[in-house]
Amino acid sequence: MTGDAAQVAATGSWVATGLGVGLWIYGWVGEKNPIAKMRFHDAGMVLVFSSIIVRVLIQDRAMTWFDWILVVIAPLFIAAALWRLKRTGGMTGSEDR
Repeated sequence: MTGDAAQVAATGSWVATGLGVGLWIYGWVGEKNPIAKMRFHDAGMVLVFSSIIVRVLIQDRAMTWFDWILVVIAPLFIAAALWRLKRTGGMTGSEDR
């Protein structure tokens, strides 16, 4: 079983997209604690935007204006979500539910 690096990255990015969307949906449907809900949304956002960046960078065609916007904006959303995840790290214990 061999595969080139671009194919492995593309497959991994689709898996990360699925996990991110799953976390985002679970945050809306399954979680009642507002802080935990926000953390699920943030973790999902990090996974989805990271995988979008990977797919934009490994594509075979030239980058369009929309690709450039994603490459510039996505790290800002990732940084904001990681900052909120760090700030809310100790607030979702079982005693809060």
